[in-house]
Amino acid sequence: MAELWDIATVTRRTGLTSRALRHYEARGLLQPMRAASGRRLYGAAELERIHQIITLKRAGLTLEAIGTVLDRGQHDLAQLIDAQIATVEAEADRLADMRALLLAVKARLGRNQLLDPATLCRLIHDSQQASAKEREAWQKLTDRYMDERVQKEFSRAMPAIGSDFTSAEYGEKWHDLGERISAALPLAPDCAEALTFVREWMALLAPFSAVATPGMWNSTRAMYDDVDSWRGQGGIDPGFDGAVWRFIREATEKALAAGADIGPVPTWFGEQPKKGS
Repeated sequence: MAELWDIATVTRRTGLTSRALRHYEARGLLQPMRAASGRRLYGAAELERIHQIITLKRAGLTLEAIGTVLDRGQHDLAQLIDAQIATVEAEADRLADMRALLLAVKARLGRNQLLDPATLCRLIHDSQQASAKEREAWQKLTDRYMDERVQKEFSRAMPAIGSDFTSAEYGEKWHDLGERISAALPLAPDCAEALTFVREWMALLAPFSAVATPGMWNSTRAMYDDVDSWRGQGGIDPGFDGAVWRFIREATEKALAAGADIGPVPTWFGEQPKKGS
């Protein structure tokens, strides 16, 4: 006779609570057998189904979606999985926005500043307003320099780039580098210090370079060629001005012409005319 386990044994073997098991039963995900006394009994098939539920929950599926998966068996589940991926990506975007908001709030704090709830809420509100205005300004800017095809390429690439690419810490790194280059100017674009700046620039740009298409690269370069015309509008500040950008472009061209290693670049970069960053 097949071995059967009571609910207490199943909770020990699976780590679930008896309440969770009863909830899954109420949702139609489990159908344990019943002893004559009415006690729930679980066999090997039920135990396997419980482990499947646990695995699917770890993937972020709702109980409704889990029921659909288990009921479909070996049928095509691609559409359901695509929907779950979209849900996960939306949640990732929400968490990235939340993280960016908290970092923006933190950046507004003075060192060792103590906050009361009202001040904290005001800072959060102010940061939300500033973030919304900046996102709107960036969208207008990308609409000016990037066609629909390139914007779709950016949308597809963003999950691979990661949320750190738009974080406050990442922006601070650009500000630091931009300030150091600006302080060093005028500087010969073919000197050793210039090459060091180019390599540091390319290292910071690496998350973008790893996924950038030629369209993304060239439209972004065209946008920064006009950086002085839009810097500061809507709170946008890339961390450097036109003088720094023109120096980096020229220094990059000099380094490439000399056959120097400038650091990480797109895989297709060698197939394009080498015109700098």
